[in-house]
Amino acid sequence: MSQNPSVGVVIPTRDRPELLRRALDAVAHQTYPGPVETVVVHDGTPPDLSLERGGDRPVHVVANGRKPGLAGARNTGILDLATDFVAFCDDDDYWAPTKLARQVERATRADRPELVTCSIVVDFEGRLTPRTAGTDRVTHAHLTRSIMAMLHSSGMFFDRDALVSDIGLINEEIPGSQNEDWDIKLRCSARRDIAHIDEPLVHVQWGRSSMYARSWETKNESFVWMLEHHPEIVADRRGASRVYGQLAFGEAALGERRSAARWAGRALRADPLQWRAVVALPVAAGLVRPERVLDVLHRVGRGV
Repeated sequence: MSQNPSVGVVIPTRDRPELLRRALDAVAHQTYPGPVETVVVHDGTPPDLSLERGGDRPVHVVANGRKPGLAGARNTGILDLATDFVAFCDDDDYWAPTKLARQVERATRADRPELVTCSIVVDFEGRLTPRTAGTDRVTHAHLTRSIMAMLHSSGMFFDRDALVSDIGLINEEIPGSQNEDWDIKLRCSARRDIAHIDEPLVHVQWGRSSMYARSWETKNESFVWMLEHHPEIVADRRGASRVYGQLAFGEAALGERRSAARWAGRALRADPLQWRAVVALPVAAGLVRPERVLDVLHRVGRGV
């Protein structure tokens, strides 16, 4: 591998041209001196060819040729590239100027991690909250216990050959392409620890601008899928309780009181301190609106 290996950037998009251009501008202004090319994958919308550019930071525009949704769009981009590394960025997020340089430096050390992540700054309606992990190495046990939201998909930086040939592409069968980032982190960490740069190098937009932030049915379906396909989560009492609590809240948000109560009971039996289950109960009873709970959490950079 050369001193300055090539980096490919995958940006899935759908009807957010202003935010997309902000993300592209941040890629163009990376301090990393090596070759960087970006593929913009339009998912369900016609490709905007005006985004294409040449030069030393080329941008290619393609349509999602795989299953509709975020996972299929990311995979379309991965397979369109032939770079040494591949990085993800959502179209409503953007990077600090040194992000790629820091990740390339970490990825090319002697231990050659297959995935390098970094911490984030959460932006909820203009309120900025750093989210850090408190570690520079993320294990499988970390990820059975928690999704580790600070290891956001917009901060993921993969060895492309390892991703395509060994780890496997982003799973397109997860309902609604929800929790696909957790799934790939678990699959990576089951092979080798994830190298993490515990500095907020990615600016992440949370809240109502997200297409999927409050799609409760698909969120719930994806959590059930995760429990079925990752039994190590169920085996971790704290991890299982967390997901049960998230399901309780999701069912409560849908008005499914009995189901919410059942999931809350499972969560509290696994971990009596599981706050998501406790919060779900007044939502299920109609005493608190789920949007109100999310707004409070998002203001401090947290989610359910």
